[in-house]
Amino acid sequence: MENNLEETAKRFLKLSSRLRRLGPGKPQQEHVATSPSQLALIEYAASNPDCGIQEMAEAVKLSTPTVSISVRQLEKSELIARKPHPEDGRAVQLFLTSKGEEVYQNARGFHRQKFEKLLSGLKPEEREILVSLLEKALNAAENK
Repeated sequence: MENNLEETAKRFLKLSSRLRRLGPGKPQQEHVATSPSQLALIEYAASNPDCGIQEMAEAVKLSTPTVSISVRQLEKSELIARKPHPEDGRAVQLFLTSKGEEVYQNARGFHRQKFEKLLSGLKPEEREILVSLLEKALNAAENK
């Protein structure tokens, strides 16, 4: 098979799809329905407590109105809460509620199990090579 960028990208896309299906089943969140984009917002809020909506939108590469709507939905589900910004009366800060923290921890555990399953078929040195090459590719793509 010819080793060019387009063909490699197609193979990677197929692998990415297979990776999404791999795992120990579904995350343990039967009482809370979250979309992948909402989960991305929950993960961002967990790593960046007291962030604002615009900051979150820029970080996850979604529009501010889209994030604002999703945050409202997450508030209704009691996963994220707002509090007034201490210095800017018009702005708000977002943080996870205890229920949101539980969803975040469950999702992280699910993803960790998925990647452990994926990596368990490799030797330790192969794991290191795989992760190092992925880091290198991501660093290059992020700096373009």
